[in-house]
Amino acid sequence: MANDRLRHRVAWEAARLLYTDQESECARARAKTARRILGAQPRPYDLPSNREIRRQLEAMAGTPFDRAVPQPEGRLDRFQVYAMLLVPLEQVRGNRDSHPEGDALYHSLQVFELVRQQAPYDEELLLAALLHDVGKAIDPRDHVAAALEALEGSITPRTAWLIEHHAEAQALHEGTLGVRSRRRLEASEDFEDLRLLAECDRRGRATGVAVPDVLEAFAYLRDLARACGE
Repeated sequence: MANDRLRHRVAWEAARLLYTDQESECARARAKTARRILGAQPRPYDLPSNREIRRQLEAMAGTPFDRAVPQPEGRLDRFQVYAMLLVPLEQVRGNRDSHPEGDALYHSLQVFELVRQQAPYDEELLLAALLHDVGKAIDPRDHVAAALEALEGSITPRTAWLIEHHAEAQALHEGTLGVRSRRRLEASEDFEDLRLLAECDRRGRATGVAVPDVLEAFAYLRDLARACGE
């Protein structure tokens, strides 16, 4: 795991402790988090600065679900987790040739809306569409692994599988995916849904199109969850 990803993870978890009032000081939150994630003797370059922790805390405070219904043991509502990971995407910009739409949040909301038009009742697929690029704000070099790590425990195995393989589905479309990988994907019962996600990922790069905001997307997903008895 890259050092910057470790630093981000420690900063994010330390900020969560501060945000949920489990700790009141950056130093204590960092030490508690570092012991749990890095072990008894963490390397100094894996530890985030107070400024990094405060920056994460500021991002959390600006999310649409600021201190929602308290969860057991200071845990966050899963939509708070999604919001904390999505909001930083507004500052992430891709290559202008491949992503002329601008920031990664706008792209993600486009993909969500395109999937909703074709699979409006598939909450797991819709979440994959909305969250597939959240790792780009954590580790752009391996955004898929970073996303899965950050979302662990907050998404279903099916949503995780769709996010994990969305880049391979693009390679399949481009004809650059190996035979074994292609067969492995095609053997999954979710293969057609993965192809839909990849298609919407490619189409979700337009400029000037209307998209829902994060609050609207979450409200829709919450309604789906309630309809399913969550």
